[in-house]
Amino acid sequence: MNNPPTVEHFLEKSRFEIRGVETIAHLDYSLARAVMTIHHTFVPPELRGQNIAGQLAGAAFEYARAEGLKVVPQCSYIGVYAKRHPEAAALLA
Repeated sequence: MNNPPTVEHFLEKSRFEIRGVETIAHLDYSLARAVMTIHHTFVPPELRGQNIAGQLAGAAFEYARAEGLKVVPQCSYIGVYAKRHPEAAALLA
């Protein structure tokens, strides 16, 4: 049985990643004051359909919550994710 993919947070690159066999799914953000702006979420075709983007978004919102940040979704997926998850929507700036 395969283990679920693990989200890694690279603070120095302002990025969350999930690694596939030969590819990387990622969520890119920037921080300014107490605001995390999420710019982009990318999942390669071979990793799609596995809730990878949802895992990346969940990790980003968990980090924002833990750090007391508000979130600005510039990525359309993040806006949709926040609408589906009230706990995430509460963090929107």
